[in-house]
Amino acid sequence: MAAQTILITGANGEIGHGLIEHLAQRGSVRVVALDVRPLDAALQARCYRTVVGDILDPALLERLSAEHEFSMIFHLAAVLSTKAERQPGLGHRVNVDGTLNLLEMAAEEARRNGRDVIFLFPSSIAVYGLPDLEHKRAAGRVREAEWCEPRTMYGVNKLYCEQLGRYYAHYYRQLDQQTTAGRVDFRALRFPGLISAATLPTGGTSDFAPEMLHQAAQGLRYHCFVRRDTRIPFMAMPDAITALLRLAEAPRERLSHSVYNVGAFNPSAEELEILIRAAFPDTQVDFLPDLRRQAIVDSWPADVDDSAARTDWGWAPRFALQNAFADYLFPAVIERYRP
Repeated sequence: MAAQTILITGANGEIGHGLIEHLAQRGSVRVVALDVRPLDAALQARCYRTVVGDILDPALLERLSAEHEFSMIFHLAAVLSTKAERQPGLGHRVNVDGTLNLLEMAAEEARRNGRDVIFLFPSSIAVYGLPDLEHKRAAGRVREAEWCEPRTMYGVNKLYCEQLGRYYAHYYRQLDQQTTAGRVDFRALRFPGLISAATLPTGGTSDFAPEMLHQAAQGLRYHCFVRRDTRIPFMAMPDAITALLRLAEAPRERLSHSVYNVGAFNPSAEELEILIRAAFPDTQVDFLPDLRRQAIVDSWPADVDDSAARTDWGWAPRFALQNAFADYLFPAVIERYRP
C-alpha cells in the first residue's frame, strides 16, 4: 500500500512537534511540514519533506498540492490570541484567509483525486462568550452549540473558520450541476487552555497557569493577571496531541459533529497555586488582576461538556489535574530548570 502523505502547517509549534514525533513512528506515513521558520535538524530528519513558507501564499500551496497527494491536513498555523488582539488585521489575514487557502487546496485535491481529504483544525474555547460571571456560574459545562459569541479577534476567527469548514465539508459548490466523489472531511477540536512543560508560555490569555508553574520552578515571584477564583478548563499538552490523532483516526460514520469540545480539568487559579506550592514550597504568587485580560477570561466557560467526543470517538484524557502535575509537569520542569 502506498504511503499516506500528511501536511502539517505551523509545524514548529509544540503540537506540530508532537504530531511529527508520533507520525514518524508509522512506516506508512510521509509527513510534509510547513512553517514560516525552519524546523530544527532533528525534526527535519523525521519528515519526508520540510518547507519554509507562508499559508498566505496560494502559489506555494498550489505547488505543494501538485507535488503531493495529501490524504490528511493538520492545519495548526495561526496567530494566537494575544497577538491577534493587538494586531487584529494580521490575525484575520493569517487565521481566516490562511485557513481559507488551505480549505481551497484540500477541496481541489479531493475533487482531482476523487477521494476525501481529512482536515484537522484546532479551535479554542475562545469561541465562547458568556456575558458576565452570573451567567458563567449558571452555565456550568458548556456544550458546543451554546454561548458562541466570542469577544476576541482570535475567538471570532476560530468560530468563523469552524463555519468555513462545515461549508467545505457539506455545501461546497452546491450549485454545480455535477458533484464529485471527493470532499473535505473537516474535523475540529475546541481546545481549552494548554499547559506544557516543554514550551515556555508566550503571554496568551490562558497562560496564567503555565506561567505560574514555570515561575515557581525557577524560584521567581509571579504576578498573576487573574483573580484567585478564576476558573476555566485546561489540558496537558500530550493529551492535546492525542486528541487530534484520535479524532483524525475516527471513522467518519461515527462522527455526529464537525466540531468537538475536549476537556480534562478545570481548577481555579487559587487551586493551581496550592497545587504548585506543594511541589515548590517557596512559590510566591500575587493576584493582581489585569481588568482587560480578566474580562476575556471571565467570558470563557468554567468547564466544557465533551460528552459528544467521549461518545463518538472514545475521548478520554490521560491526565487529570493531580497526575498531570505529579507525573508530567512537575518532573519535566524540575529537570528543565535544574542548576
